[in-house]
Amino acid sequence: MMHADLIDQDDLLGHLRALGFEMPAGATAEQACEYAVRGLSEARVKALRGMVEQMLTGSATILPAVRQAIDKQLLPALAQFKAGTTA
Repeated sequence: MMHADLIDQDDLLGHLRALGFEMPAGATAEQACEYAVRGLSEARVKALRGMVEQMLTGSATILPAVRQAIDKQLLPALAQFKAGTTA
């Protein structure tokens, strides 16, 4: 029997909570990403960027709803923060 590593909504919330982001119980992947990008600081951006890079380059399969939330919420916020700090 083959076992596939998956990153689902619960995994995403767990990763974000482990980084110190507060998430309401029952948050969707998109809601969790929205909460994570509020009030970003340099330290939080660094931690969040590392988490996203690890997820996107790892061997685990990211479920579509989680990938969409990352693409729609986290990546633009990280890019915007970087642009804002280098300008």
